[in-house]
Amino acid sequence: MRLSSLQKFILLECLHSKTGRINRSRLNKFYDTVSAHGGPAPGGKARPKDEMITKILTKSMERLMNKSLLVGFGERTAHKWFIKEIRITRVGKKVARDLLGKQVSLPFKKKRTKK
Repeated sequence: MRLSSLQKFILLECLHSKTGRINRSRLNKFYDTVSAHGGPAPGGKARPKDEMITKILTKSMERLMNKSLLVGFGERTAHKWFIKEIRITRVGKKVARDLLGKQVSLPFKKKRTKK
């Protein structure tokens, strides 16, 4: 499954929270590494405007929900959903743990037993 760096960040933030449920405003930390005045970031990209950040976060969360990795909580109007909080699912926890990496087992020689 292919995930963007923002989607990976979202999954890891949910995984590291105690309840697995986080507020949407906590995800703005992803863009704190980019300079606040819109200058180039260490990666060479400029920080998006605040309206665009909201749209980008919403799209990423909705795509993760479509993959059954997240559950969204919020308000429903006649035309759209407003996502306030998100919670990671069991499948999402598994994917997030895979993002952290697996422990490598060392190739020890097996001892032979006498029969």
